[in-house]
Amino acid sequence: MQTRKLNLLIVLLFVLLPLSTRANGAEKNMMLYTPYTKITVPPGESISYSIDVINNCDEVKNATISVEGMPRGWKYEVKAGGWTLNQLSVLPGEKKTFTMTVEVPMKVNKGTYHFTVAASGLAELPLTVTVSEQGTYQTDFTTKQPNMQGNSKSTFNFNATLKNQTGDQQLYALMATAPRGWNVIFRVGGKQATSAQVEANATENISIDITPPANVKAGSYKIPVHVTTSSTSADLELEVVVTGSYEMELTTPQGLLSSEITAGETKRIDLIVRNDGSAELNDISLSANKPVDWEVSFEPSKIEKLPAGSSVNVNATIKASKKALPGDYVTKMTAKTPEVNQTVEFRVMVRTPMIYGWLGILIIVVVLGGVYYLFRKYGRR
Repeated sequence: MQTRKLNLLIVLLFVLLPLSTRANGAEKNMMLYTPYTKITVPPGESISYSIDVINNCDEVKNATISVEGMPRGWKYEVKAGGWTLNQLSVLPGEKKTFTMTVEVPMKVNKGTYHFTVAASGLAELPLTVTVSEQGTYQTDFTTKQPNMQGNSKSTFNFNATLKNQTGDQQLYALMATAPRGWNVIFRVGGKQATSAQVEANATENISIDITPPANVKAGSYKIPVHVTTSSTSADLELEVVVTGSYEMELTTPQGLLSSEITAGETKRIDLIVRNDGSAELNDISLSANKPVDWEVSFEPSKIEKLPAGSSVNVNATIKASKKALPGDYVTKMTAKTPEVNQTVEFRVMVRTPMIYGWLGILIIVVVLGGVYYLFRKYGRR
């Protein structure tokens, strides 16, 4: 009885051992191969593996491709010949190649990650990916020139870069919080826009045109700019330094730029110097281009400081030449600073002195008296 059991055991060993050896040999004769099994990438990177399925067996092998241990949140795709691949058939002594694309998410911790590509239990390919830095799920909105300076008539043009550091395409709303009267225009691709669409892990150049109101005062102004979606946002603060505009007006209280004067006499003219700009005016000097032998003086002749929106009264005294003939004369008056000047033409009509009028009347009376005398004396003869 024991001899019969021993013989049966020997027979089973001879039958099962070759089957086991052939199975193990078949598994060893199937291989998965890629040259890059351990790589280092930043967050948001797309990795493309080219993987060979090598059949060293003497029969056709059907390999079902699967991925095991892929980190949570990572995405992958297996393709061959343009199609999504599930199973691959390889002839004896040949190899077939497929591509596996792995998307590393933006929001990922720094560290080393492992996963395995398997061919239906016939072969396995361990792969390792090291993420080089801590990942984020955010938006960056930056500019190399956050502040600009100019006068109130300038348009300030800022160039900013919008970077979508998320794993999805984002449609950003573009907004600005500017003081009342300011105008902010966004441009994407050279065209005016209120939103910008940015692909995942991509950038977009945003142009921002800022125009201050005409009556803005000199000073520094902060312009907060926002880009936002339902899931992410970013802020950028721009600064505009307005030096102010330089405008000046020289006139009279009634706006009348004409007067009358008697030859040889003086005339006082009330003038107003007004600062119509947004910047303070300093060292305003007053002068006149006058006819020959005329005299023009100002009180005061110089204004040291004139704030924006303010005015000052000036007295101009004009003395006509004694030899001035009756008629119209033009005197050009100028208010001048290093930044701006204003010139007005003041028309003066010269009259003859009253004494000449009375003298003319006297001459007429004398002539008439002489005619009358002659008529009385010689008229009867």
